[in-house]
Amino acid sequence: MSEVEVYQVSSTAGQRLGAPESFGVSTLEPGLRPPAQPPGRQVSMRVQMLDDTQEVFQISQRSPGKVLFDLVCAHLNLVEGDYFGLEYQDQRKMTVWLDLLKPTLKQIRRPKNTILRFVVKFFPPDHTQLLEELTRYLFALQIKRDLACGRLICNDTSAALMVSHIIQSEIGDFDETQSWQHLLHNKYLPDQDAIRDEIIDCHREHVGQTPAESDYQLLEIARRLEMYGVRLHPAKDREGTKLSLAVANSGVLVFQGNTKINSFNWSKIRKLSFKRKRFLIKLRADPTNAHHDTLEFAMASRDCCKVFWKICVEYHAFFRLFEEPKPKPKPILFTRGSSFRFSGRTQKQIIDYVKDSEPKKVPFERCSVPPSPGSEKSSLGGPHVAVNGNGSVNGQRMGRTAVLGAEQSAEIQPLSPLTSPLLTEAGYVRNDEEDEARRKKFPTDKAYFIAKELLTTERTYLNDLQVITESFHSAVGKDEAFPDSVKSLISANYDPVYKFHQGFLKETEQRLAQWSGRSNAHIKGDYQRIGDVLLKNIQGLRQLTIHLQKHSECLVELESSRKVETLCRDFEQQRVCYLPLNIFLLRPLHRLLHYKLILERLCKHYPPTHDDFRDCRAALADISEMVLQLQGIMMKMENFQKLIELKKDLTGVEDLISPGREFIRLGCLSKLSGKGLQQRMFFLFSDCLVYTSRGMTPSNQFKVHGQLPLYGMTIRESEEEWGVPHSFTLFGQRQSVVVAASCTSEMERWVEDIRMAIDLAEQSSSLNNDLLSTSLSDNSKSSTVGEQESEDELGGSRSSLERQGHRGNTTVHVCWHRNTSVSMVDFSIAVENQLSGNLLRKFKNSNGWQKLWVVFTNFSLFFYKSHQDDYPLASLPLLGYSVTVPSESENIHKDYVFKLHFKSHVYYFRSESEYTFERWVYSNRGKYRNAISYNVL
Repeated sequence: MSEVEVYQVSSTAGQRLGAPESFGVSTLEPGLRPPAQPPGRQVSMRVQMLDDTQEVFQISQRSPGKVLFDLVCAHLNLVEGDYFGLEYQDQRKMTVWLDLLKPTLKQIRRPKNTILRFVVKFFPPDHTQLLEELTRYLFALQIKRDLACGRLICNDTSAALMVSHIIQSEIGDFDETQSWQHLLHNKYLPDQDAIRDEIIDCHREHVGQTPAESDYQLLEIARRLEMYGVRLHPAKDREGTKLSLAVANSGVLVFQGNTKINSFNWSKIRKLSFKRKRFLIKLRADPTNAHHDTLEFAMASRDCCKVFWKICVEYHAFFRLFEEPKPKPKPILFTRGSSFRFSGRTQKQIIDYVKDSEPKKVPFERCSVPPSPGSEKSSLGGPHVAVNGNGSVNGQRMGRTAVLGAEQSAEIQPLSPLTSPLLTEAGYVRNDEEDEARRKKFPTDKAYFIAKELLTTERTYLNDLQVITESFHSAVGKDEAFPDSVKSLISANYDPVYKFHQGFLKETEQRLAQWSGRSNAHIKGDYQRIGDVLLKNIQGLRQLTIHLQKHSECLVELESSRKVETLCRDFEQQRVCYLPLNIFLLRPLHRLLHYKLILERLCKHYPPTHDDFRDCRAALADISEMVLQLQGIMMKMENFQKLIELKKDLTGVEDLISPGREFIRLGCLSKLSGKGLQQRMFFLFSDCLVYTSRGMTPSNQFKVHGQLPLYGMTIRESEEEWGVPHSFTLFGQRQSVVVAASCTSEMERWVEDIRMAIDLAEQSSSLNNDLLSTSLSDNSKSSTVGEQESEDELGGSRSSLERQGHRGNTTVHVCWHRNTSVSMVDFSIAVENQLSGNLLRKFKNSNGWQKLWVVFTNFSLFFYKSHQDDYPLASLPLLGYSVTVPSESENIHKDYVFKLHFKSHVYYFRSESEYTFERWVYSNRGKYRNAISYNVL
């Protein structure tokens, strides 16, 4: 056969990729060809793709299954191919996976009569782990297929929403006539007619959403469904009850009908095995569980049992192992048991490969070409081409240019729309230099990354608002002890803000998607700007000023009674409340500052002649006016919030929150006593200085030992007098105290702030010079008693932060462990420099980089798998850390990498651009100007 066979078909949904013809040459690695094959007679294998087109591949009759699978992945230009597999029906009419290690023709006896299906095999828990847009698109096609055949069972609301995203991806924005016609002639659900109106209503909401965004949203909904990725295998328990078994990334699942009734996590499973038709799960010993440690299920036959056992082995290896398991050594005399093992890269290896090696990706553009009304898709009528393992098509070697002329190629339909877009419009193969040049065409303008910062921080801001409007409301809504008036006050003044910013975020996401050039939306208009979006929404935000002014009342009301305060403290123990609750209440006012700073950067970047400059300048004027109007309220709320937070951290003081009192600084100093220098936590307010030691309460509160009124106080540096480095003496009206800082800079900060506070106390006539109310009757006596008590308390003060529970990383505790201090000025700077976005993280001795969503707030980094997670996986308090760039000896040969280190703890973080690198590094510097050291970059 010397010519390419191409059969005409109607366009399918998959052809929106708009890929030109592919001739089977892989672009997974520059310069590499599809896998080499052993010599021998060639056999044709037919593979059905996820878009229902079919391809014919030529393999050697002695080739293992991996050769065929690699040919398919090369044909699709699929980098993350290990999530997929080839399934077929064997001679027993059972659906099985092609074993990649065994010869293909030993598994498929009649290749001419067998069609293999290329489908998703491993379903990860989070679609953000799929790093390639093409991979997500293929997953979306799998979800579409599962919906159509009734395998992915869900409620009507979820089904309608998923179908609406599929339609948006296929035909674009909503059009009454076109959308109705499309639904009439395409079946996405078994009972589609019953919810057609609901599908149409959902489709109306997706205007401006690109196909890539539609795929993302489809997977986001699907992954939360109980039946996502589930393939049921009929079984019975010991009592003969009909059940179904399934395997997922987390372990083995048990279903009754379509309801999951039990699950066995991999960590709890010690062994999986089968004996004839009995499937056995041996659990790890659990003293608290009196049940059997071995579970037994009966399946239809030994073959069914073995098929399910193999799938479990592969799922466990793929999601739990770091690398592909090595083959067992062959026994000399006899074998026992199955030699089957998982073959291929594990999920960790895939993620590390894509992140670390940065393979040359050939970008593609999607085309919205829906099937014509009335057309029927045929699973056998798709275009196909025979692809050899040596890079030839139907026996004819393909060179640098296509063998088909321009006129001939224009007359035929493209090959499978999922094929690698190897050839450009001019019909030649891109080399490495051209591919790199194309990559650099993606947005590199600083304005784009400033706008992206707006998007990433807006996502975090909306999640923080959701903590108040949804999580907190849900937690206290059913509790009768929580006053209805407080509920109504919070709902009335935070719900409108949350709803407004939902729309703001959606507009920002759409604009950035259009700007980034990953869709064809940019050809419809000039979308490389953000000022118009900001101007429109800031003008809309002005109408919410009345609600923003009421937020201080909400803050006060949550501290109005002991019952309300207790409920708030209980809510703070939930993982979703990763910061003190009151900080979330301040977010709307703080967000105004962020908009102002982002607009200032844009205006500074743009020349006055730029198209976006006028809108940005107008938006900056509006937001500056709002900030000025609300600044007084914000400052009072910040001080009130800080006093509330300190009230939770202190014990032995009753009236910390009083009119006129302002917080100035907190941190560690060593206090000189008869027993030498002892570590104490000091709190400086506008009228007094309080010193404490850490107590042994469940939340490790700090116990007040003494107070020094600032009125009439004097201060003197006394290093030479006492022979203690960085020491100074505080002379009060009732007593004198000698303290020492950890370094010269710390001493200077304390001295400066205390002198400022003394001046404020002298000038103020409204403040009461009396001490704070404590449980101690005499302050001079209490100081001595406190020193005696503290010796035992300090014995447990150096326990690790990880042991302290949910509140172990509050600012006070971190300052105690890191022996440092922060001021109210530092808190204000921290507010301005809040940041969030994706970073790659690497530990000191690890090889790979891990992609994480990172939120930078409240002197800590919070790590998430994605921005859609409800709570962080971990946090890293940064007080005391240094930020530098890696040295040559550290062998970090990547751009935009910064290093965070404290003593022996070292972390590397990698950002995507020069702008984001500077923002992360210099936000660290500005945010921790009094608490974090750094070297000049």
